[in-house]
Parts: sequence; C-alpha cells; structure tokens
Amino acid sequence: MVMAIVLFLFAGLAEIGGGYLIWLWLREGKPIYLGVFGGIALALYGVIAAFQSFPSFGRVYAAYGGVFIVLAVIWGWLVDKKTPDVYDWIGAFICLLGVSVILWAPRH
Repeated sequence: MVMAIVLFLFAGLAEIGGGYLIWLWLREGKPIYLGVFGGIALALYGVIAAFQSFPSFGRVYAAYGGVFIVLAVIWGWLVDKKTPDVYDWIGAFICLLGVSVILWAPRH
C-alpha cells in the first residue's frame, strides 16, 4: 500500500509539474526549454504510473484521478498561492474516499 501511494504521488508531481511548465511556456511567455522539460515530465508521469502493481489499467487511472485532484489543490495553494476554501478540501476528501473504494474494496 505504501508503494502504491508513493507511486501515485510521484506520478502526480510529474503530471502537475509538467503541465505547469508547459503552462508557463505557452501562457506566460516563459522560455521554450520549460515547455520541453514539461513534456519530458508528462512522459515520465506515464512511465511512473505503469509501475503500479494493481492489475487493471482502468482502476489505476481512476484512482490516480482522485489523487491528482488532491495534489492539484495542494499545488495551487503552495505554488500558485491560491488558498483552497472549505469546498476545495471537502471535494478533495471525497476524492480520496473514492480512491480508497476503487483500490481496496473487496472483490470476488
């Protein structure tokens, strides 16, 4: 379980960080090398996610989506300096509950 969480966190940081670098390049006129590094980080995200031990691609990516939402809220708070409100945190918590159900519900 710890490894699954670590992989989700690294994948999320690669995806959000890569997207952010491309955002900076295209939307804020930053140097193109940021866009290139962003593209590399996005590709790395796909590789990291593939190391999950869960057998179903769909479940892994559905669960990762919830983790991504939480990480995006935190990224916005720490990097973009946009303080999340109570509804952001409630939504993030609901997403984590969904991730828990998707990954660890008993199945036959």
